[in-house]
Amino acid sequence: MKIGLLCSLAYLACYFARNLLGAVTPALEEQGVWSVTQIGYISTAYLVCYAGGQLINGMLGEKIKAVYMVSTGLIVAGICNIAFAFIPNYYLSLVVYGLSGYGLSMIYAPMVKTVTENTPPHFASRCLLGFTFASFLGSPMAGLVASLFSWQLSFVICCVVALVMGITIFACFKQFERAGVIVYTQKESDTSSHSKNTSLFKYQIVKWTCISALTGIVRTAVVFWATSFFSDYLGFGPTKAAVIYSIVTLINSFCPYFNNLIFYERIMKRRRDATVLCMFFMSTVFFLLLFFVKLRILAIILFLLALMTNSGASTMLWSVYLPSLKDTGHTSFAAGFLDCISYIAAAIASSLFANAVAGIGWQPLILVWAGLMFCGALICLPFGKIFKRRKKDETSE
Repeated sequence: MKIGLLCSLAYLACYFARNLLGAVTPALEEQGVWSVTQIGYISTAYLVCYAGGQLINGMLGEKIKAVYMVSTGLIVAGICNIAFAFIPNYYLSLVVYGLSGYGLSMIYAPMVKTVTENTPPHFASRCLLGFTFASFLGSPMAGLVASLFSWQLSFVICCVVALVMGITIFACFKQFERAGVIVYTQKESDTSSHSKNTSLFKYQIVKWTCISALTGIVRTAVVFWATSFFSDYLGFGPTKAAVIYSIVTLINSFCPYFNNLIFYERIMKRRRDATVLCMFFMSTVFFLLLFFVKLRILAIILFLLALMTNSGASTMLWSVYLPSLKDTGHTSFAAGFLDCISYIAAAIASSLFANAVAGIGWQPLILVWAGLMFCGALICLPFGKIFKRRKKDETSE
């Protein structure tokens, strides 16, 4: 409870900071601060720095204590956010916001390593489920702040939250170390790059890398443009769009618990791969229905359902698959690598979405979202098992 709750709060602060730019995007457009294309490039710069940082800090997390990495990352992000709010130069803002992304990339992988090495596997999965919940809850938190305050004051609030959380993490983790609640371990053997690849390939790392990319595009890039989708495509004003964004993402934030505890454990009987396949298929259907629907309320519901089912596939990755890697000794590396892939895909998608909105419009873009989820369903089909079964039948004949 101590480790899981504190790490979830830190991750909530991280995702509040990460989602704030998307939440204030309609206000930035309306006030003429930046154009939609400029905001898209800022978002891309952030995601590229975050993705690259995840890969670097995933490896560093195997060597450096989480207390130093997590607290430093939050403090750096807090300083960069307040600077971003008051820097008038676009290119300097681009650099500062990218640096904020790198700071936030120091948080996830070291915390995953800390949780998996200091809690039993069953409880590690529950703790990481709290991370997923926090990541989704950060979106409505950002939307609520954006709807109540000006965009500049929103970034000031974000700075305060990040700084306070960074100091709290440092103090509490140090206390946990002294009490023996947190013990850092390193495996001396099997640490080469080749051995990492060998051990992780046994755990279907290639397949889960693809899943990370596809779910990351929806949970990051699509959610980033959600307020613009509600404002531009559905015709709501900036304030109403921010409120709808808050409600949709708030409901979506509770989905990991339903997806994991009810759908995965009770309905699917802990069949991980089958759960991911079902989630991708349902998300495809909801995005396709969204393409044909004109009624705004129904469109919002379908958009929400598409996000919820995509989050189900994402939950299997971050709270079920990652704890299964504990015995490899490379949990931090794997977490950083998969998160890196997720955000590289999201960074590319975010930039393409910005140009697509201006070029082809929202409706064709919805079909692109549906196509991505359909690709996820294809990846999860058990082709390997079918091939092995046919080969076995042919051999017996």
